Amino acid sequence: MRYTLLLPTFVGHCAMAERRSRRPTRAGTSRVAGVLASVVRAVAVVFAAILVVHIVLTMGSANPDNGITKRIADVARPLALGFKDLFAPSDPKTVVLVNFGLAAIFWLVVGAVLAWLIRRLVR
Repeated sequence: MRYTLLLPTFVGHCAMAERRSRRPTRAGTSRVAGVLASVVRAVAVVFAAILVVHIVLTMGSANPDNGITKRIADVARPLALGFKDLFAPSDPKTVVLVNFGLAAIFWLVVGAVLAWLIRRLVR
């Protein structure tokens, strides 16, 4: 639908202007996609960071009865997905290092690929 409006100008004349219906513009859609891609990537980085903190606490022999260590371990276990028992070396610290390290790399790669796809599909 188009409407014709008379808008006064600074010199006293009237100018014709067209008012157009508001549709999402390509720039607006790109901006939303950029924000969404950034959020996806940030979530993946946070997941990877939690896994890395768990690895550091385990490798550093942090007290497993400490509340912080317990909470990080409780959050890290589900984030490890199927990687938590992928390899089974004899040393428990090596198990955490390898398996949770692979899970952290997985989250970083998935976050980067999803962010790229989101941005790419909007173009």
